[in-house]
Amino acid sequence: MKFYRIKISSWTSSFRYPNVISGYQPTLEVPPVSTILGLINACAGSYIEYENAQIGYYFEYGSKTTDLETIYQFEADKGVPKNKVKSNVLRREFLYECSLFLYLTDPTIVDHLRHPHYSILIGRSNDLATIEKIEEVDLPEIVNACKIKGQVVPFNNNYLPGTLQALPLYFTNTIPRRNIGTEPYSVISFNSPDYPSHLMAYRDIINEKELDIYIHHLHLQK
Repeated sequence: MKFYRIKISSWTSSFRYPNVISGYQPTLEVPPVSTILGLINACAGSYIEYENAQIGYYFEYGSKTTDLETIYQFEADKGVPKNKVKSNVLRREFLYECSLFLYLTDPTIVDHLRHPHYSILIGRSNDLATIEKIEEVDLPEIVNACKIKGQVVPFNNNYLPGTLQALPLYFTNTIPRRNIGTEPYSVISFNSPDYPSHLMAYRDIINEKELDIYIHHLHLQK
């Protein structure tokens, strides 16, 4: 099947666990689908519905470590911020020397990536990223894929090994925003071993390593 393959790189990335609010901040080893869709929205400069869209991706990094981060906490009274601010220091885990490969079929979405409207981030606001290459590739279909890694896959009915985490698929374009399509996902690191599955995927070779790219078919219900 023919895809547009987009390589995006960043020095650092961090993807927080949704339910961890305070204290030590670990990072997921693969960005959630919602992060990928947010990145594309930034390139488009607007909110995209993603009805019937097909998106796959692969993420890898060079190393993982922890840094100290200063945060500033505001007090509020009935939702109104006060003029009282206090600082706090926490330990945050982050990934270094990151590469993200997107697999898209919609040329309109790809055009947004050719001419980004806003800055591109892989993770938080300081994780600036660069689009290195956009190319067309023809990938063979693989039945019972066994090389799915560096990706997130819905856990229900698939049961792939990895870090099990409830993640949103997307967010609404409202204030406040609401989660869309939250469900358990297997977060499978790029350095995970091969594992058999019943899934259909598409095989690619990145850095001389064979990978099976799982494609997310998006049917978002608000």
